[in-house]
Amino acid sequence: MIKCYDDFVNELKQAGFSMGGGNPDGIYSVITWGWEQKPPYETPVRWHTGDPETDPWQWRMRVLEERNDIAYAKVFFRKSGYITADWYPYFFALRRGNRSFHDVYYNGQISNEARKIYTILSENGPTPLHILKSAAGMNKKEMKSRFDRALVDLQMGLFITMCARQQKVSKQGVAYGWFSTVFSLTEHFFDEAVFEKAASLSEETAEEALRAQIRKINPDAKEKQIGKFIRG
Repeated sequence: MIKCYDDFVNELKQAGFSMGGGNPDGIYSVITWGWEQKPPYETPVRWHTGDPETDPWQWRMRVLEERNDIAYAKVFFRKSGYITADWYPYFFALRRGNRSFHDVYYNGQISNEARKIYTILSENGPTPLHILKSAAGMNKKEMKSRFDRALVDLQMGLFITMCARQQKVSKQGVAYGWFSTVFSLTEHFFDEAVFEKAASLSEETAEEALRAQIRKINPDAKEKQIGKFIRG
């Protein structure tokens, strides 16, 4: 019964991972209703009200700005989701294992657009979306779909993740306009312990643990969807 931000965080920590909102793919979501739906029980929680205590849209940034043990990005079904630091190593071991970004790129498994984005983040650290797009030379309208696809590919592969939000800054040093999502390499987001744990896990062990946890939080999850959820 999620009625505030603290309820959400506590439930997420128990589950280990969650879709960003609603559960259309049949796995699991702490918030079982999407922004266009009404809650199935009495709660003050509502989407897009701007209230940091009761608006799930605000919670996505709160966990990034106030905590260091929860990641939020497009990691499930190319949609947004949360993964806690306790469970991130299992997804990392399964999706990346001991392969570097360059291994994946040179094997032809990721695009040149994704390489440009990854290189910028690797060389410059956390970067707002609008600057990232410009630096990659992909801010023209006709490049939008290719940039967006590459950005999601990198998130799904757990190479990059959202880490904050930031406004544009004028020449006078004054912040203005809408907030822009900031991205970083996953290695710059979590502590080294997360990746040490991932390195100690075989793909088989990681997959077995993830499947067991999904069955625990949703016994009705379908086998086909489970596979897509954990492998990306």
